[in-house]
Amino acid sequence: MTTPHDLENRIHEFLAAHDPLAMEEREFLRNRFDAGLAWLHYPPGLGGQSLPRDLQPVAEKVFADAGAPDNDPRRIGIGLGMAAPTILAFGTDEQKKRWLRPLWCGEEVWCQLFSEPGAGSDLAALATRAVRDGDEWIVNGQKVWTSMAHEARWAILVTRTDPDVPKHQGLTYFVLDMTAPGVEVRPLRQITGEAEFNEVFLTDVRIPDDQRLGAVGDGWRVAQTTLMNERVAIGGGTAPRESGMIGVLAETWRNRPEIREPALHDRLMTLWVAAEAARLTAMRLSAQLAAGQPGPEGSAAKYAFATLNQQLSGLELELLGEEGLRYDDWTMRRPDTVDFVGRSPGYRYLRAKGNSIEGGTSEILLNIIAERVLGLPGEIRTDKDVAWKDLAR
Repeated sequence: MTTPHDLENRIHEFLAAHDPLAMEEREFLRNRFDAGLAWLHYPPGLGGQSLPRDLQPVAEKVFADAGAPDNDPRRIGIGLGMAAPTILAFGTDEQKKRWLRPLWCGEEVWCQLFSEPGAGSDLAALATRAVRDGDEWIVNGQKVWTSMAHEARWAILVTRTDPDVPKHQGLTYFVLDMTAPGVEVRPLRQITGEAEFNEVFLTDVRIPDDQRLGAVGDGWRVAQTTLMNERVAIGGGTAPRESGMIGVLAETWRNRPEIREPALHDRLMTLWVAAEAARLTAMRLSAQLAAGQPGPEGSAAKYAFATLNQQLSGLELELLGEEGLRYDDWTMRRPDTVDFVGRSPGYRYLRAKGNSIEGGTSEILLNIIAERVLGLPGEIRTDKDVAWKDLAR
């Protein structure tokens, strides 16, 4: 069994042979991946050594202390948190070798083509069609709310391949080349003033069958793997105490005694306790992941993250009063990351509104928690056995 001390020694040996201060950044990351020191819980040959997940923070600290570059995880978060685990679970050996290394090294950005204008919260109702043509599929449809589509090289895509069966059964999952003919990306300007999201139009786009993940018609099962990992990526993970929004709010309170009031102090302490409980729960969830695949508990972590971010950003504006209404920059731009900590209170307040929509709406997450965690009776669904083409739209 590999101990943290064993891992540290292995990394120091690697660093002795690969000086991060003397090597080109991308080349260093490629060598780290090939040495199995990227994501440690992945199999040998795919960036890991089949080690427990809880050793990953140990590795990251040793590399950081040595001044080694990271792979800019905020920029490639969709690839790391959603595409990679899905490829690992359902990809062929060739697909894993083709996509996982450049994904982890940050050479290729990924985006997620799931949501549609007419099927937001009900993913299984999506209408984007894929029709087989020999060894290729011809895809037509529209996707929306796609983060990083303007920079992405690849996309994970769910399509409808059989409209004659119930909606959950006729889906197929693909990897899409975002540079393929027929792919059009248009910016969606948000309440923050930026176009962080996009809408993507697919017109007679051809996808080779060897870019399909999972079996034809099994796209719903593949997509569930993506979604469960997405919710863990958003709401889970390990973080130090007072990180994120609660840290920003606590620092404001400590540094600005003139804005303190007893009633606001009570609200702050209530949210501080809730944030700490959510942080510890997320750490426990991360520990559970070491033993297997993520489950529905990730939905609770993501729900807590969204709710707390909105409450904390709202309280921050109340603390600051008129000062909090100032906005740093309304320039229309297409950012590659979301920065809650480094931006203005006004930005944090507006951007947090999207937390209860992205990665699964809070309403859908509450249903998942009720049914799959608490075991409560499910909602009555009249469309489960009806062919998709016969559903009212």
